Amino acid sequence: MTSLTELLTRHTGDVPGAVALVARGDQVEAAAVGSADAGGTVPMARDSLFRIAALTKPITAAAVLLLADDGELALTDPIARWLPELAAPVVVRTPAGPVDDVVPAVRPVTVADLLTFRCGYGLAEDMTSPALDLLLQVLGHPAASPRALTPDEWLAALAQVPMLNQPGQGWLYGTGSDLQGVLIARVAGRPLPEFLAERLFEPLGMTDTGFTVPTAALGRFTSAYRRGEAGLRLADSPEGRWSAPPPFPSGAGGLVSTADDLLAFARFLRDGGTAGGHRLLTRESVHRMTTDHLTPAQRDAARPFLNGQGWGFGVSVDVDPKHPWEIPGRCGWVGGAGTAWHLVPSTGTVSVLLTQVELTSPEPTPLMKEFWTYAAS
Repeated sequence: MTSLTELLTRHTGDVPGAVALVARGDQVEAAAVGSADAGGTVPMARDSLFRIAALTKPITAAAVLLLADDGELALTDPIARWLPELAAPVVVRTPAGPVDDVVPAVRPVTVADLLTFRCGYGLAEDMTSPALDLLLQVLGHPAASPRALTPDEWLAALAQVPMLNQPGQGWLYGTGSDLQGVLIARVAGRPLPEFLAERLFEPLGMTDTGFTVPTAALGRFTSAYRRGEAGLRLADSPEGRWSAPPPFPSGAGGLVSTADDLLAFARFLRDGGTAGGHRLLTRESVHRMTTDHLTPAQRDAARPFLNGQGWGFGVSVDVDPKHPWEIPGRCGWVGGAGTAWHLVPSTGTVSVLLTQVELTSPEPTPLMKEFWTYAAS
């Protein structure tokens, strides 16, 4: 049988390097191949640091649930209680219509709407609609550097954008997680990085996860690349964006991490919200997070992003086993920076794949498909 190292090595022509692990119970197979940079000067290692992009989303959702379990908020609460900027949202009459042809939202946006990505804000298949174009002016294009706005400034700008859907109506990608990040900070009364560090990263032993890479760890930080006509081009160096605290800590895609830190987070969910013998989340909250909340029509409309699968809180949830790796109940997500993280609750299997080449579409890469098939075998 092919080993994990052999599998990754076959793809080093596509990516400079990769780190992956598959954990089945207490048995962990890990591999690191290639280089942390395209020049081949820094060997990849199991503890190499990666920009995990959208793998930030499950972590942010878990933090919201920590506040819910604490009684600080309820999933049915209107978010305007803490985000008054969004107290009177309006919705475009038709998605393709002008941004000034709007109607009031039929009900308040709730915390649950943010978690299920049915809050009315986010990316859709048609990226050309006027409302989405206006949203991107606030968010910044997914392939570009984020705007240097503080959370308060970002929320004020977002409040000027009409929603694409009525609350609860349809699934839209991404913005719900950034709103969750701002919500966490306001409910907790402290910055998102501080809350995540104390309430999640420290209890779980996720010592390498954060919004900034310390100077002492820059030697383990991979370079990030983007595909161009002439091949790979540098998108961010180790001394780049993550070498200083960001103005806006993105709950949607701002974290860096390692394979073993992501394994610790997956095991925390696998074990029903416990770590090191201590309960952090209730089993009910973990179940809600890892259960599909979408209707069949919503899953179908979100197909360009979800490929027919469902959505829990910050994670996709497999409901249609079209491929060998799609196991009903498997949850996780893929990051646009070339990362993937999944948990199969029924078996406890965890898979983590980290590369440093940005994806060009929501379609998984051949390496991801082969790795997921390997993890499912």
